[in-house]
Amino acid sequence: MGVLRPEKMSRVALLGLRDDETRILTLLHDLRVAQIESLSPEAMAELAPERGTEMQRTIADEALRFRGLVNALPPVDRAAAMRFETLDDVLRAAAGVTIDAEVGALKREDDQLQTELKAIDDELELLGKIGFYPDRLDYLESPSFLSFFAEATPEAFGELRAALTAAADAQFVVGREDKSSVGFLVVLRRTGVDALARAAQSHNIHLAAIPSRAGTVAEESSTLRARREADVGRRAAIGERLRAIAKDWYSSVAAIDEALTIENRKLEIFSRLGAGREVFALEAWVPAKDVPRLEAIVEAATQGRIHFTTVATREEPPTKMSNPAGVRRFEFFIRFYSLPQASEWDPTLVFAIVFPIFFGIMLGDWGYGLTILLICLWMIRGFPGARYLPRMGRNFVKLIMGPKGMQQLAWALLPGCAVAIGLGFIFDEFFGVHVAQLLFGISPIADPLRSVPSLLLIAGFLGLGMVTLGFALGALKEYFHHHVRGAVGKAGGIAFAWGIAGYGLQVLHLHTLGPHTPIALASYGGLGLGVVLIVVGEGPFGFLSLIDIVSHILSYTRLVGILLASVVLAIVINDIAQIALHLHSALLGPVVASAIGVLLAVIVVVGGQAFNVILGVFEPGIQGARLIFVEHFSKFYSGNGKPFHPFGVERLHTVSSVGPAGTPTFPLVRGPPNET
Repeated sequence: MGVLRPEKMSRVALLGLRDDETRILTLLHDLRVAQIESLSPEAMAELAPERGTEMQRTIADEALRFRGLVNALPPVDRAAAMRFETLDDVLRAAAGVTIDAEVGALKREDDQLQTELKAIDDELELLGKIGFYPDRLDYLESPSFLSFFAEATPEAFGELRAALTAAADAQFVVGREDKSSVGFLVVLRRTGVDALARAAQSHNIHLAAIPSRAGTVAEESSTLRARREADVGRRAAIGERLRAIAKDWYSSVAAIDEALTIENRKLEIFSRLGAGREVFALEAWVPAKDVPRLEAIVEAATQGRIHFTTVATREEPPTKMSNPAGVRRFEFFIRFYSLPQASEWDPTLVFAIVFPIFFGIMLGDWGYGLTILLICLWMIRGFPGARYLPRMGRNFVKLIMGPKGMQQLAWALLPGCAVAIGLGFIFDEFFGVHVAQLLFGISPIADPLRSVPSLLLIAGFLGLGMVTLGFALGALKEYFHHHVRGAVGKAGGIAFAWGIAGYGLQVLHLHTLGPHTPIALASYGGLGLGVVLIVVGEGPFGFLSLIDIVSHILSYTRLVGILLASVVLAIVINDIAQIALHLHSALLGPVVASAIGVLLAVIVVVGGQAFNVILGVFEPGIQGARLIFVEHFSKFYSGNGKPFHPFGVERLHTVSSVGPAGTPTFPLVRGPPNET
């Protein structure tokens, strides 16, 4: 498990007999520790590309067939995993499945019924809207004219009616009409269709053609409902029959589908392998800690008929992040920014520690913290009752992030909410109210509005610490990569940062820190040493980074700025509510004025505090992440890493070729000999 580093990767090469090729690929699939790469040019110079087997088309066709069956049959409870010892066993089991014709016919009929039901529902909806038309629908059908239904605002309807009456000799039958909408039928000659289309488009009016029906709206609606009921009943019967088939066949079909899919995956990577008359070769990236285990398992499975070695390469390995369970929740943010390269630091642990602190400082209110905490728990539980929320709000949230991403974000915000609640008790802030002081006369340990200098100093030291850590990680990265001058330049950044911090303290406390005190002398020394080291490490243009260092340290004062903005906004909301609560009006009378005042106060408090809660999620979240991404990551982080994609997926319906003890569970699936 890596801490501050992605897992160390090794590139391994494997040379084996072609008779063992399928056996080894099955092992690699089930172990899921190897990302198989294209063979290096040096190896390909001695070998030919692997061409695959003559069974490839058969396997692909069968895999497609069983994928369709799995999608058509309703799932049933998972049965015991099936065992296939050879590829011939898989193909024989596939040949024994004889339900294709019946399942295909049922599924096609069900799809047709589903399409028909959608059409019936649309037609019933339209007939419901033209229920005001009393005559037979075939009266609206003629070779010489067309009929449409539409809805429009009264203003748009008036303009459309005036335009079409003069241009296309259109006739209108008005049905439902209110202040916001008019439902109407329009009948016009075929020659006027173009004019109708232009007028409807200019007024954003949707036209629906009248269905070709003979009877009245009531008669045709009754007929359609009867057809719908029959179709629903037939779909239920089809579903019942498919469930009966699935009860007997689903477990076998799913197991065969999984086995064929695995064989297909093995065939897909053949193009990356090299082959000779009797041997084959592959190369793969494997986590270094898994290399001995992989070698031992392959050696045991082939009875030593294998040559396994580690390959020296300068190629950048793929990245496999490996953090403790709690820290892993924050990998979401790092991947969102950029995946680290395998040879650099993994900053997930730093983010997991620092982000909640920054979020909590900027929120700083235990009322807001508790509210956001409860919202996060609701999101983690899967958004129960979300369907009752306004559609506009749900759609807005979906635009930002999907449900899975929202749950990941919720997990990451939980510790930040805990920090906000703790600081909220220290500040005695509850939706902008000093609750303890109001109820018990206990003064807050620290009042944000009265402790601005101290809070700014704390924020400055936090910024100094983050900048220092960033430069330290950058210096170590440069050193490990043998870039000595780069390491010197990063060390210069640390010296200059501490020098400028000491100089700033001297300026702020000139009455206690004279120009010749040890702190002052150390700060001057740090400034000078930092400038020299930066110029040596980065060249003359290194002077440009001096401004960045100062601005990055000062940038952390936004922690206090956002905290104060939240506190002041909460106070303003509460003050406005207080003013509304004491509303007086000679015209309305005291009782009516008090009732209106209470209503206004509730609206202001609920609406205003809800708005501040939303800001309390976005502003601390965005600014906290920005302080880490920009002011901290810029000192050491490159990103743009390649994700590690091991070959293989978890088996659900078939027995794995590797047992818990790391030994083969049975003779592995083997295909016919490969062709040279």
